[in-house]
Amino acid sequence: MMHVAGISTSRTNRSPLAEWWRSVDRVTLALLICLIGAGIVLSMAASPAASARMRIDDPFHYLYRHSFFAAIGLTGAIGLSFFSPKNARRIGVLTLLGTIVALLAVMVIGHEVKGAQRWIRLGGFSLQPSEFAKPAFIVLAAWMFSVRLRDPGVPAVLIIFGFYLVLLSLFILQPDFGQSFLLTLCFVAVFFFAGLSISWMLFMMCTTLVGAALAYVMLPHVKVRVNHFMGDSGQEHYQTVKALEAISNGALFGRGPGEGAVKYSLPDGHTDFIFAVTVEEFGFLISVCLLFLLTVIVVHSFRNALKLNDYFSQLAVAGLATMIGMQTIINVYVNLNMAPPKGMTLPFISYGGSSLVALCLAVGLILAFTRRHPGAYGYGD
Repeated sequence: MMHVAGISTSRTNRSPLAEWWRSVDRVTLALLICLIGAGIVLSMAASPAASARMRIDDPFHYLYRHSFFAAIGLTGAIGLSFFSPKNARRIGVLTLLGTIVALLAVMVIGHEVKGAQRWIRLGGFSLQPSEFAKPAFIVLAAWMFSVRLRDPGVPAVLIIFGFYLVLLSLFILQPDFGQSFLLTLCFVAVFFFAGLSISWMLFMMCTTLVGAALAYVMLPHVKVRVNHFMGDSGQEHYQTVKALEAISNGALFGRGPGEGAVKYSLPDGHTDFIFAVTVEEFGFLISVCLLFLLTVIVVHSFRNALKLNDYFSQLAVAGLATMIGMQTIINVYVNLNMAPPKGMTLPFISYGGSSLVALCLAVGLILAFTRRHPGAYGYGD
């Protein structure tokens, strides 16, 4: 018998905790803990500046709130990882249905911030349902494709398209083009992983391009952000310029923890632009290490997905990993002025309770779907 972190791993120990420890993917769990820890450290660096801008007396106001949501997210991810793949799938589908109800409620009782009505106020906190819709939709899409594989007569594609259009419409009404774009990317990715025909892929690509063009023409906030990205003056362009200034100041080794100056004039330095704050204070090398951790959790999840025998689990894990990876890429691109601002957080790092908890939900689902039990993985694992 041996003990790891105080948990008995003896094969004769059949307690739920011991069974979980033997079967859970410890690499993914360790990466999640490291990323959440890094997010708390970086929130400590960004919180004083954010508090000063908002005229909050407590300099660590945002740090405390971030830590609170980090604790909820990590606890939820670990709790979800105890479920079987079937029960975790049910939780994902129920979450999607609940999210749609919440998105409808946002239209009526939603709290407006910067011209967007995306949040529901719950006491001193705000809930952004769209953050939870993405991982839940991926689970539903993976389930429908797995059902289609067993019974081709099931109109799985129509069902998935129906839910996608409902979510997309609710996102645009808020308006939230960033989440709409990421949802579409995840939608296309799951279609690709499911092996649909080239004609379907071309249709979806053309539809996406047409949708983007219509969004630019018909949605004023989208047009403003794109124009700012192209060089027009304005708040969004100002933030991008300040982010590039912070990245330039950081160079290879950074100015030192707490020594960043640009964060005091960067309105979203603790949220969308925390990567720029990280580079300025900790340097390019530490920032690359942070991106490496995010890359590893995505690649490792894909590696596990390839080995799984269950078709649904394969699609779900690959889709959830794609969501984390694409959100990381979009956030970094915005910080480097390679894409227009979309209000997208850096996974597990940026301040934002709904985003952090939803991303932890995604990793919790990955942990549940990749549990090692008889028949879960193919030979050679």
